[in-house]
Amino acid sequence: MHEYSLVQALVDGVERQMRGRAGEVRRVRVRLGAMSGVDPELLATAYDTFRPHTVCAAAELELTRVPARWSCPACGRQIAAGDRLQCCGGPARLVEGDELVLEQLELEVP
Repeated sequence: MHEYSLVQALVDGVERQMRGRAGEVRRVRVRLGAMSGVDPELLATAYDTFRPHTVCAAAELELTRVPARWSCPACGRQIAAGDRLQCCGGPARLVEGDELVLEQLELEVP
């Protein structure tokens, strides 16, 4: 369950962003790719476990799920979901869907 260490790193990153700023974090928006290897439910549970007594204590976690998209590195053709991950004699390239990105912080500023 590496989701707990990922959330700890996420909260640490939010705390670094908030250092020296006034206000409260109200929402943490994260992009989560289908191929990231992260379970969205476990990530949400880990977030709820770690956020008390941090700058994220009052912040809701909002996950934006990103589907996997593949393309051919040679010709650029998009490969549909369920199709064979090969084109032009070689393997397809994952274009999107493996990310875990802190996309946005929503703050309440005094």
